[in-house]
Amino acid sequence: MEPANTRAPLASAPGEPAAELPALAIACLSLAAFGSGVALRVNDALLPRLAQEFTVGLGQAAQVISLFSIAYGLSQLVFGPLGDRYGKYRVIVWASLACGATSLLCALAGGFEWLLFARVLAGATAAAIIPLSMAWIGDVVAYERRQPVLARFLIGQIVGLSAGVWLGGFAADHLSWRTPFFMLAGLFVLISAALWRVNRQLPAHARQMRPAEGSQLRRMVDDFSHILGLPWARVVLLTVFLEGLFLYGPFAFIASHLHGHFGLSLSLAGSLVMLFGLGGFVFALGSARLVKGLGEVGLARWGGGLLFIALLSLALTPAWWVAAPACLLAGLGFYMLHNTLQLNATQMAPAQRGAAVSAFASCFFLGQSAGVSVAGLAVERFGSAWVMGLGAAGVLAVAWVFAGRRKRRAH
Repeated sequence: MEPANTRAPLASAPGEPAAELPALAIACLSLAAFGSGVALRVNDALLPRLAQEFTVGLGQAAQVISLFSIAYGLSQLVFGPLGDRYGKYRVIVWASLACGATSLLCALAGGFEWLLFARVLAGATAAAIIPLSMAWIGDVVAYERRQPVLARFLIGQIVGLSAGVWLGGFAADHLSWRTPFFMLAGLFVLISAALWRVNRQLPAHARQMRPAEGSQLRRMVDDFSHILGLPWARVVLLTVFLEGLFLYGPFAFIASHLHGHFGLSLSLAGSLVMLFGLGGFVFALGSARLVKGLGEVGLARWGGGLLFIALLSLALTPAWWVAAPACLLAGLGFYMLHNTLQLNATQMAPAQRGAAVSAFASCFFLGQSAGVSVAGLAVERFGSAWVMGLGAAGVLAVAWVFAGRRKRRAH
């Protein structure tokens, strides 16, 4: 698979000629990942505004993040098998259109309970996009070439995560909290139209579907049972759950931490957190060289080390400007570690790749939800600095244990 502005051959069935992908196939998936990233992180910098708007505590306001993540994680258990059955690209098209509708519901919410309900629906509809895109790439790109391709695809998500935090902060200071959700609704409608057009141009092998044999529910149970029966799959799934727990619990409160401790505007705090995405962008651009130089084990170890330094710096710094290099390092470290986990997820169970990658994403977002919920309680009791410090220690341990297991597996 080459960059999005070129055509690349697909793996073909025996006796059939190689097919070519439409030039925009990966680019449109990356754009959908951008929208998903914005939807995921848009509330981070909005939390103080939402707490004020609805007269709730900061920890309670964080439910708009944790409930989104819970719905996102649990819905993976449905979308993975559906992608295998009906075609991954096709399911992404319909999920993107549904994201437009649920974003509109968020914008029109009349109270905090209705906003929480709409965020649950938004998490459920966004759940298909990134994991099914990764699984689709896994179907059409050889393993030895897959990690840089995944990194290039994830540029959309990386930019979306940063843009979501910035947009939330800007809206908190200068606009209505509803404005970002109206913008997301329009964006997802455009994305779904672009994906639909590309899907019509895909060759047969890129639309591969599993024949309908027996009960869909039974196939889902069999797929996930098979995946959980694989020892290495269990290692990868537990690792990504703990990664989400220890990293994204503290991450959701970085903007609030900078606003509360240093008096920064939410716009400026959100702009600093945007540098997380720049760190991820640096990784995406240099992924081929980093993969070649460090290998999977080195990427996991160095990624965990950089995350430790970044979160600990945010916890201990007496100066707000330290957040700039810290967020940059955090983004680079996260994508070094997470991209390595993603690569392993695409190869856990090739015959059930959609279900396998969806199980991976489910564990990641359930870990995030647990992390945000625990961090929300801890912030109100102990303060955000303690949350950052504990997250730093946890993510370092997770990364280094995984690296050790991956090294032993390679041997």
